[in-house]
Amino acid sequence: MRLDGVRVLDLTRLLPGPYATQLLADSGADVVKIEDTGSGDYARHMPPTTEAGVGAVFDAVNRGKRSVALDLKSEGGREAFYALVEDADVVIESFRPGVTERLGVDYDTLTEHRDDLVYCSLTGYGQEGPHADIAGHDLNYIGLAGLLDMTRDDDEEKPRMPGYQIADMAGGLLAAYSVCSALLSRELGNTGGEYLDVALTDAVVSFSQALAPQALAGDDPRPGETPLTGEYPWYDVYEAADGKYVTLGALEPQFWSAFCEAVDRPELIGKHMTNDPAERQAVREELEAIFAERTRDEWAETMADVDAAVDGVYSPAEAFDHPQIEARGYVERPDDGPPRVGFPLCGSDIEHSATVDTPGHGEHTDELLEAAGLAEEDIERLREDGAVR
Repeated sequence: MRLDGVRVLDLTRLLPGPYATQLLADSGADVVKIEDTGSGDYARHMPPTTEAGVGAVFDAVNRGKRSVALDLKSEGGREAFYALVEDADVVIESFRPGVTERLGVDYDTLTEHRDDLVYCSLTGYGQEGPHADIAGHDLNYIGLAGLLDMTRDDDEEKPRMPGYQIADMAGGLLAAYSVCSALLSRELGNTGGEYLDVALTDAVVSFSQALAPQALAGDDPRPGETPLTGEYPWYDVYEAADGKYVTLGALEPQFWSAFCEAVDRPELIGKHMTNDPAERQAVREELEAIFAERTRDEWAETMADVDAAVDGVYSPAEAFDHPQIEARGYVERPDDGPPRVGFPLCGSDIEHSATVDTPGHGEHTDELLEAAGLAEEDIERLREDGAVR
């Protein structure tokens, strides 16, 4: 899992791209965040903020990176960037299609400076298609991808916005995977440099595997009517006695049998996977009554030792305090900084204990440009010209 020695030039901002490069940084890559000389990454200033006054989202996905501030619209800024590219392995950008060409930082131009460069474009809709140039955010992408339609109980209900950004995070994850795969392909000698076109919408469409066969066959899946969206009473969410909720995921017969035995309802075992709508409704009503007998936490405690796929529904704050999440070790709570969700993988060569800072805007400009071969007086001249910060 170590990417030590890999340098990534990160031209992205806000959430999807920085999340992708954060995963690479957590794996050991040297991620150099290229920001403009004005305000830098917008997320630096977006509320809510940390005690240090930094945007919480920026702090969450930019730890351990280095920041160089360049004006890529200026000749001096571009030349400084080209110098950095010569020692880089990866460039990742999230501009709209066509912007990198206008700036002179597109794949074809940069491969003149590093011919085996891995270059990733991360956009909402991809580089091609009628939506390629359209502005969008997570809600737009999951709407187009079919996910938002399936977030409701039935067609009569308004689609519900997911609590987390699905397309942003899925696209960032896909971009990080694509970059790692391209680096491995290069290392194996299968390819040299490579261009990667990653779209947030495509990442969410890829998540539709359980519904895609039905949809592609012309039978449009409807919310609440598929096995994993509410069709089955043994795979659903139920309200507990305290108004909180419990999940039941007893798709397999052994889980359903274990649940029925645990709640002393053996007569329900034979009704598992029944195709009779009336019988399913009766089972659902009985389950509603059963779960209303205890609080969420009582159900979680009672079913902890029962192999029945039953657990609670928790708020984000409750999830971070849950013993299971704490046991995995990736939620960081440093004494001298804001808490963060760290690298979400565990393995023999992965440590979660080290807490690192986020970079100041342009904090490493001089250090990195000098390492790229620019003289101190040249950097100062570029600064006077406004090409660097």
